[in-house]
Amino acid sequence: MPELENNTLYTTAMDIVDSSSLPADVTDSTNTKLPESNAVRPKGGKPKSPKLKVVKQKVAKLKPGTRAKNSVLKTSKRVPGKAKAAAKAKGDNPSQETAPFDLHDSQWFLNRELTWLSFNRRVLHEADDERTPLLERLKFIAIVSGNMDEFFMKRIGGLKQQIGAGMRELTLDGRTARQQVTECYAEIRELEAHKERSFQEICARLEEKNILIESYDELTSKEKTLLKEFYYTNIFPLLTPQSIDPAHPFPFISNLSLNLLVSLRYPRAKQDSLVRIKVPVDAGTPRFIRVGKGEHFIRLEEVMMNNLGMLFPGMEVVTCELFRVTRNANTEQDEDEADDLMEMIESELKERKFAPIVRLEIGTGMDPVHRGRLAAELELDEATDVFETPGLLAMSDLFELTQLDFPRLHDTPHHPIDHPQLQTTRNIFHIIRDAGAILLQHPYESFSTSVERFLREAATDPKVRGIKMTLYRTSRKSRIIDALILAAHNGKQVAVVVELKARFDEATNISLAERMEEAGVHVTYGVVGLKTHCKVVMVVRQDYNGLRRYLHIGTGNYHAGTARLYSDVGLLTCDQVIAEDVTELFNFLTTGFMLKRKYSKLAVAPRMLKKALLDKIEREVTLHQAAGGGLIQFKINALEDGDVVRALYQASMAGVKIDLIVRDTCRLRPGIPGLSENIRVVSIVGRFLEHARIYYFRNGGAEEYYIASADAMKRNLEARVEIMCPVEPPELARELRMVFETYLADQRSAWDMQPDGTYIQRTPGDGPGEGSHHLLIVRAEKRVNEHLKKKKIKKTEK
Repeated sequence: MPELENNTLYTTAMDIVDSSSLPADVTDSTNTKLPESNAVRPKGGKPKSPKLKVVKQKVAKLKPGTRAKNSVLKTSKRVPGKAKAAAKAKGDNPSQETAPFDLHDSQWFLNRELTWLSFNRRVLHEADDERTPLLERLKFIAIVSGNMDEFFMKRIGGLKQQIGAGMRELTLDGRTARQQVTECYAEIRELEAHKERSFQEICARLEEKNILIESYDELTSKEKTLLKEFYYTNIFPLLTPQSIDPAHPFPFISNLSLNLLVSLRYPRAKQDSLVRIKVPVDAGTPRFIRVGKGEHFIRLEEVMMNNLGMLFPGMEVVTCELFRVTRNANTEQDEDEADDLMEMIESELKERKFAPIVRLEIGTGMDPVHRGRLAAELELDEATDVFETPGLLAMSDLFELTQLDFPRLHDTPHHPIDHPQLQTTRNIFHIIRDAGAILLQHPYESFSTSVERFLREAATDPKVRGIKMTLYRTSRKSRIIDALILAAHNGKQVAVVVELKARFDEATNISLAERMEEAGVHVTYGVVGLKTHCKVVMVVRQDYNGLRRYLHIGTGNYHAGTARLYSDVGLLTCDQVIAEDVTELFNFLTTGFMLKRKYSKLAVAPRMLKKALLDKIEREVTLHQAAGGGLIQFKINALEDGDVVRALYQASMAGVKIDLIVRDTCRLRPGIPGLSENIRVVSIVGRFLEHARIYYFRNGGAEEYYIASADAMKRNLEARVEIMCPVEPPELARELRMVFETYLADQRSAWDMQPDGTYIQRTPGDGPGEGSHHLLIVRAEKRVNEHLKKKKIKKTEK
């Protein structure tokens, strides 16, 4: 869901953007040319289409490093030779022509925050879609709720810090931090209202299946008695009521906690007292408690609200209201001044617990006085920072109910297959050496029998001398960590670069780093000022002809849980040149020394990757102008970097066809005549979270495919250590070509972006239509069957 990629599926922009410059005919144009009957718009109707303002002036110079030549900026009209000569005689430069668009004008860029909120609209649409099984629809409600929590913690929290610091710098789309917060709030309120309607509809459908969340008043006397006994035994001891009065300061409210605000009164007294009680969901108590023998549940807070007499015997309960707070997660300190990085991160985690509150959620009907007091105590603006929810607060807890065992209410079970070339007990290093390279596609192919096996065998193989690895995110109980520790115990040199600043995984990474260090693993924390986001493992093995390096390079994290939910690709290879580059990369990561490092095949951020992308886009323009047929295709999670957007606009203006499969944030506006009419942007939202980064350039027929850890975002390209790696074997290139073709042909899970930033979902027309994820599952199984047939044929021939 920003890159929200911890333990939720879509960790992962609004439909309303600045459309003040679009012509009436722009919003009707779609690059896929779907018939109107096959295009479904999300709720909200047809996007508005104001007129497009064309700015006729010279294009402002790009920032240093973009290497955009004048030929890229030319219009479609060529200057005749005589005209060039005449211009030269006059002292003019004929290549400096007037471009039809000022590519630094804010109108050509969409807002990062709003486009990410729009992605959540598409995720929420999965909860509305009748084709999605009921409990999966409930899951998408929970996903969007979790995404909104992180959005407030990370993005809104950051914007509020900018406002507090008095920053006036405008975004690429021309907005101030305050404008962004205001527009985001409007869209969030609309999104939350939509989510509530969807939830009520799903609940009604689940009730038909005898699965329901009941009200306390609907319970029988026997059920209430049993529930009261359960409450007294399992919940009551966990509760700690805290008074709010002049003698007791306002209590600390933990992040994302659900709380009761209880107004009490002594019998015959006129003055009320306020008490806060935390609902102990995060203490291991389920939010939804089963009632009776069926699939009937009641909310924990409702049980507490109806048994307050145990906490306050003899007191009169006047009101009992719900509230929840969200704290800012942006508490990063300056690591340049830190003596101990781990100590600094631990300090940040402590600060995050007490960070400023950025959102207050309340239940419907809260007393206005109580609402105002809470807002004042929490230092929030009551008019803007308080969000009233008519139904269930903290809907991310609905993940509990999505685990119910009703096969027909879930997606068909998916069991990742073993990669065809790894379906043998033969030494994995021999397999890789003979194959040269193996392309892995998760979650369609097993992470356990490929990546984890790679490390397990490295840990026990007597010929393996050393293992080096980067670690951004993984699970607390990770087989990856177990393998690294086992390797160290077996006397192998093991070095791991752990990224302590992986947002929301800092505590896990600190714990795992300490555990590995105790086992003798050499742990480092990367380069000061840069996050280590690349995903690389290098195994050094004594082969028959000397030391050989075996590699895994991936687009996703070394996390077995998300490997079953995220769509990623990886490469197992022993390519000598790539191995030399990876060795250079690790030397950089463990020392921080960057100067004079040379890479032959890898493009490494922050120094090379962005330049490589811009150069390749420019090269595609040059080749297209010479012979035509230019084609660029990206499959990424986000397109946010302004220089890359401008380069793609320039390529489109030169006639290069561009396909962008972008999961969430996309600043670029496709389909604008003269500017981006050769660009189409497609977003895939379905069963799995799209997470792979694949870059393709036709390159005049000498096609180039790359997999990468980086999205086209400024932070990835300029403030992180990332890599982009070529996939050169023809058979693996064909597999990546199949991936692009599958996504671009999707008529079930694909959304086409319009010039104003809205999206239209494709529909299959008369046929049933299968989404990309289903087709990729089928094709993974087909690859296995084809491999088995080839093996049988070879045995028969022998």
